[in-house]
Amino acid sequence: MSNDHPVDASRERDGATPAPADLTRRRFLQSAAAAAALGSVPHLHAQNAPSQNAPSPADTATPPPSLAPAQPVKLDINGREYVLHIEPRVTLLDALRDYAGLTGTKKGCDRGQCGACTVLVEGRRINSCLTLAVMHEGQRITTVEGLAGADAPSAVQRAFIERDALQCGYCTPGQVCSATACLTEFAAGAASAVTADVRSPPAQLSDAEIRERMSGNLCRCGAYANIVAAVRDAHAASA
Repeated sequence: MSNDHPVDASRERDGATPAPADLTRRRFLQSAAAAAALGSVPHLHAQNAPSQNAPSPADTATPPPSLAPAQPVKLDINGREYVLHIEPRVTLLDALRDYAGLTGTKKGCDRGQCGACTVLVEGRRINSCLTLAVMHEGQRITTVEGLAGADAPSAVQRAFIERDALQCGYCTPGQVCSATACLTEFAAGAASAVTADVRSPPAQLSDAEIRERMSGNLCRCGAYANIVAAVRDAHAASA
């Protein structure tokens, strides 16, 4: 008599105890589904977590209004009075270009390193990007637009043209203003770093003196030889 019993399919359909092979298959499928569900939890958490590169609320917030509002500032520029409504933080360079409309003064490095923004304040050359406009109320400011006479360019401007002391021309306004002050300083007896005896006025404006006195103005085009020659000619014309 055989011990093998046929499987009653009707009992399985009616909810009876499943066969061992069928039970193992069901448990496997249930375990796989549970593992898949648990594996998706960290992924969903990572999607909902803020990105490290995402801007913080502080970065995207609207900046607060300036604590020092614009106020009228009177500037004497090229012999003319300008009343500019500017914030105290505005540099003299930006005031000249953006508010007074005098765009001859150029913005180069905006760090006081290139000299493109050189202007004259009370006859002395300064980098206008390093000073605030409000600091110069009541002082005489001269830009490259104010150097020429009524009918002719200044001696320095003429010398720069005749010597072709420029290429792109972007640094030229600052070069011309600096050269103008350079000649004034030499005439006043001011010594430089290359003057042989700083206790005495320099005897002559040599090329070495010119290069040293103009060293704060950079020319990326490399027109230095012609710039030195132009300053030399302007000095000879004014002697």
